[in-house]
Amino acid sequence: MFDLVSQLTHRKKGHTLEAPFYLDPDVFAADMEIIFGQHWLFVGVDVDVPEPGDVMMVKIGETEIAIVRDDDGEIRAFHNVCRHRGARLVHEEKTTVGNLVCRYHSWVYNLNGELIHAEHMGENFDKSCHGLKPVHVRSLEGLLFICLAENPPQDFDEMERQMAPYLAPHNLREAKIAYQHDLIEEGNWKLTMENNRECYHCGANHPELTVPLFAYGFGFDPKELEPHEREHAENYACMLNDNHAEWEAQGLPSKEIDRLDDMVTSFRTERLPLAGAGESHTMDTKRACKKLMGSMTNAKAGALHFWTQPNSWHHFMGDHAVVFSVLPIDAERSVLRTKWLVHKDAQEGIDYDLENLIGVWMATNQQDGELVGYCQQGVRGKGYVPGPYSPHTEMLVEKCTNWYVGRMLAHLAKTRAVA
Repeated sequence: MFDLVSQLTHRKKGHTLEAPFYLDPDVFAADMEIIFGQHWLFVGVDVDVPEPGDVMMVKIGETEIAIVRDDDGEIRAFHNVCRHRGARLVHEEKTTVGNLVCRYHSWVYNLNGELIHAEHMGENFDKSCHGLKPVHVRSLEGLLFICLAENPPQDFDEMERQMAPYLAPHNLREAKIAYQHDLIEEGNWKLTMENNRECYHCGANHPELTVPLFAYGFGFDPKELEPHEREHAENYACMLNDNHAEWEAQGLPSKEIDRLDDMVTSFRTERLPLAGAGESHTMDTKRACKKLMGSMTNAKAGALHFWTQPNSWHHFMGDHAVVFSVLPIDAERSVLRTKWLVHKDAQEGIDYDLENLIGVWMATNQQDGELVGYCQQGVRGKGYVPGPYSPHTEMLVEKCTNWYVGRMLAHLAKTRAVA
């Protein structure tokens, strides 16, 4: 029998996890309870619900959350469960309502989650005791996070304090979603996240993504470089320092912040230069949208990346942003949800060509989905044993895996202490 606590405690540093962490339904259930049930999760953007009455439904495992903008313009979140007999309330991913009405017995809730109408419940029935169950929700400069725990991690405030200046110039609240794509990856959510946290695989697998990205921005073994490669790496390091100084002088915070393994609400950010024209994640490396985002005045401002544990990564450029969330389905499948955002006044066909806007990441996501599937197939076999991370190109994978192990053990230790 798989002993979760023992396996976590004796996990071999610098290596992938044992196979059951990617396969076992019981481990997946623990992940959903501890990681996805106790931490802040990225689920969308403010402009997913741009107007009062707009609703977005998000599914995390078997839990559905309705995110609404109320009549005062505030964003709220509730469990998507009627308080009568448990029917789901919202059936579409997105809709617009006056009130939330259960189709089963027509119980009606306002956008604050209060039960305002329930027929035939008797004169002693107290509607105030049967409002929708709220879920914690926070907006970080237009990025929406929810927490399913009764008491969410308090260090979200610290992440917000550090990240808000980085994100503010892109002003996601004044953007719109140009396109959304959901890809079901045939792999455990941790494999999807591990794949994202390194670019060791990029050169051999991402011909589109490596057009705008510099290879030396994602780690390398200096001892393996040829003289001309070493020169290129040194030039990149100088360019990075120069760009950071230039961008920060323009009011664009750019320097690395790495809190991947020393916070409960862990994150990482840095603004990185882009190759070629240096403007965007496109095949010609030029801006995809004529209208720049927020207060951005320079299209050649690199790409700000922002990662959060356990389920997101994002890229913010002068002309558009791409945000990603990983939503587990079961032990061996996950949804990768990608949204491309442009300035709210940008018009498709005039200010941007949609295929050009989404082309690099549509191709990259498909390629990564295949790679995650290969890993999932491999860990099912008897030949799988935990393999070593590269200390030069997968050091951030190790930090994220170490965060996962630490958060699991902390919760399990607390649970045992209470018991």
